[in-house]
Amino acid sequence: MLSHQVFFTLNSDSSDAADTLVAACRRYLPEHEGVVFFAAGTRTPDLNRPVNDDQFHVALNIVFDSRAAHDAYQVSDRHTTFVKENQHLWKQVRVFDADMP
Repeated sequence: MLSHQVFFTLNSDSSDAADTLVAACRRYLPEHEGVVFFAAGTRTPDLNRPVNDDQFHVALNIVFDSRAAHDAYQVSDRHTTFVKENQHLWKQVRVFDADMP
């Protein structure tokens, strides 16, 4: 399996901006072949221990059953449309991909 985690820092820290991006994630990204887990949501602000990273507004977590499924997702029409329609919302995107045997 491959875990694909994406953390979006938005241009606006409004809840409307975060809600808009979460809705777009849920619209375009969960229904890809090979997805075994999908979640998108906002940062939990009251979890603010010294180890918590608070430099993001929206988190996306997708687990794929294979690297091939992940690679197909990256070039899919729905993923590229998601990026084109929403990239104006974010100022930074951090991606963490990891193999999960």
